[in-house]
Amino acid sequence: MKLFDVYPLYNVTPVSAKGIVVTDDKGQDYLDFYGGHAVISIGHSHPHYVERLKEQLDKIGFYSNAVQNPLQVELAEKLGIVSGCEDYNLFMCNSGAEANENALKMASFVTGKSKVIAFNNGFHGRTSAAVAATDNPSINAELNQQHEVVFLDLNDIKGFEREISKNVCAVIIESIQGVGGLDEPSTEFLQQVAFLCKENDTLLIADEVQSGFGRSGKFFGFQHHDIQPDIISIAKGMGNGFPVGGVLIHDDIKAKYGMLGTTFGGNHLACVATMAVLEVIEKDNLIANAQELGDYFNEKAKEISQVKRVKGRGLMLGLEFDFQVADLRKKLIHEHFLFTGGAKDKMVLRILPALNITKQDLDVFFTALNKALS
Repeated sequence: MKLFDVYPLYNVTPVSAKGIVVTDDKGQDYLDFYGGHAVISIGHSHPHYVERLKEQLDKIGFYSNAVQNPLQVELAEKLGIVSGCEDYNLFMCNSGAEANENALKMASFVTGKSKVIAFNNGFHGRTSAAVAATDNPSINAELNQQHEVVFLDLNDIKGFEREISKNVCAVIIESIQGVGGLDEPSTEFLQQVAFLCKENDTLLIADEVQSGFGRSGKFFGFQHHDIQPDIISIAKGMGNGFPVGGVLIHDDIKAKYGMLGTTFGGNHLACVATMAVLEVIEKDNLIANAQELGDYFNEKAKEISQVKRVKGRGLMLGLEFDFQVADLRKKLIHEHFLFTGGAKDKMVLRILPALNITKQDLDVFFTALNKALS
């Protein structure tokens, strides 16, 4: 049997990793400024994270949601405190796509409606409703196109006012677009969206899959804008590499048995992985570090004439150039041994490192970037 060939791959084979250093099968070290799509939030093989998972594995790794799992209760309490979202309830799943799929389904359950408003260049996953709300026709099969989704430009308030009254169950939006290329809605727009959702019995879903867990310099990206979503989807940096996702559902929405379900979601290892991440974020003050280093990154980027704009917040960042960055990424990985990311916007180089990197790490990045550009 062969692998189903759907990924274009760099010729790099990592075999170990520590902090932001990834080592390949030839002994070459790479500095990871991408974290596998913003997944590595506290660094590879963080000792506290490894210890917590090993301890749990010696006890019990999995049982289904048919029995009591006190770790889920402990995690929900911890997540509420650290995130400032204590008036939400947690449903656990396995990925960002599942989180958004369940969020959209919940909105339809609650409102009795089916239409969704999403935004151009948004990305919400590859499952049925989530991919239908994703602005990428090449990954939408005919089956997915049966969902009724309207796409609008970010900050198009007139278009939003026109569509929100048309039997809409949910508005799904990223506070900072990830795959799309780090574009953001304005505070004025987000606040008006939140107001109009309430006026029209529509649930507002904040997709925090990539921007959550401290990456933006606040625990959630929407917290920069003083709004309260009805539902929040989370994943990526939540488990620091362990596959885990979740949905935060506001107290106003009442649960019923059978409404949502999952086999693997919220298993014992997933809970412990997430708690380890939260413990490190809290103990090491990593949200403040993300904000501080985001500011430092902006200062350093201003010194590079080829950079047209810095996009994003905290350590969810993009450098915009006036050329496509594919060759630059190849040069950075093969000649300077740095992992970076691309975006739907081919002019944007994405930077999504662990939240505990240092100014010295960023200095190394910018030294290499200057060499690669010259």
